[in-house]
Amino acid sequence: MDAVVRETVALAVSLGLTTATAESLTAGLVAARIADVPGASATLRGGVVAYHNGVKEQVLGVPAGLLAERGSVDLDVARAMAAGARTACGADVAVSTTGVAGPDPHDGKPVGTVFIGIADASGSRGYAHQFDGDRPRIREAALSAAVGHLLDALRELSGK
Repeated sequence: MDAVVRETVALAVSLGLTTATAESLTAGLVAARIADVPGASATLRGGVVAYHNGVKEQVLGVPAGLLAERGSVDLDVARAMAAGARTACGADVAVSTTGVAGPDPHDGKPVGTVFIGIADASGSRGYAHQFDGDRPRIREAALSAAVGHLLDALRELSGK
């Protein structure tokens, strides 16, 4: 995991691209792990911990209707969160996390359901995951997936 985070930071810095995060499920773990890498300040603009739907709506611009209709654990919510973080932080690329770490289901979704959003100048996209394990293990898996999708997005932008 640490190697992937270091590669992500190095690639973003080499491309001159800034990054941001919007985190519900991971509550800041993604931004913190990126910031652990020396030189991360050259890429990481900031992050929003949006655990409550009001923050998703008011800070990240996730449509209230979308949250009311589908709940916070949703692919389109993840996409909107990433787009909102990109705007709020003035970043080139943003990643978001939302999901259910347990111990109980949430918004009709089973424990382990995770959605990751990525937003860049071309728009936003989302990825669905289902992880097994207890709360810490699911959050760690979501962190790994988020960094992996961010790295993939940076690779796409670099043409590699």
